[in-house]
Amino acid sequence: MPAQKPTSPVKSTTQHFIEIEDVKDDILLTKDSSAAIVVEVGAVNFWLLSQEEQLSMIYAYSSLLNSLSFPVEILILSKRMDVSSYVEYLNSKIRTQHVELIKTRLTSYQDFIKNIVKKNTVLEKRFFFVVPFSPLELGMSGVNAKGLNKEYVISRAKTSLYPKRDHLLRLLAKVGLRATVLQKQELTDLFYNLYNPSNVGKQLAPIDTYTDVILTSG
Repeated sequence: MPAQKPTSPVKSTTQHFIEIEDVKDDILLTKDSSAAIVVEVGAVNFWLLSQEEQLSMIYAYSSLLNSLSFPVEILILSKRMDVSSYVEYLNSKIRTQHVELIKTRLTSYQDFIKNIVKKNTVLEKRFFFVVPFSPLELGMSGVNAKGLNKEYVISRAKTSLYPKRDHLLRLLAKVGLRATVLQKQELTDLFYNLYNPSNVGKQLAPIDTYTDVILTSG
């Protein structure tokens, strides 16, 4: 019986399957030398507005989209809301509360929150505008984008994306929407939670505290 050949160890890593190459400041760089800026936009409870306010919001949003002279991607993330930390916060307030009436009201409110979550799927939604940068914007050098220097691409991406970012922020402010440009830490947290759904809501340690591990053969 011929000897069984030893199997080679798996050399692929998670990073091999993820398109993200690097995050520099607020620039997200992918492996094909594309880049993007991600702007998170606060939500508005549309149904609490009056009819006139709803129409005004619709027209303002329509005007925002029509005034854009560059492509954007609108992304909506929905995930089940984890209220365990809020329930624990209520527990701490109940334990330290000495007024019996307030303690009873807090307990009733806590039971109300638990029942809502148990009977209904409570979703948390996040809204994003993604402003892309294509390597074709680099001209002829962008045709062979894989051979480009990373720092050069990021520098050119900033030159292209920052005016678009500022224009989009001004338009969102006119509509009355609060917008935040995601920086390196927020982008890393966002994608960590997307690729690790079982750890949703987990906050990573500051990115600057991480170091790369380099393995060398003996």
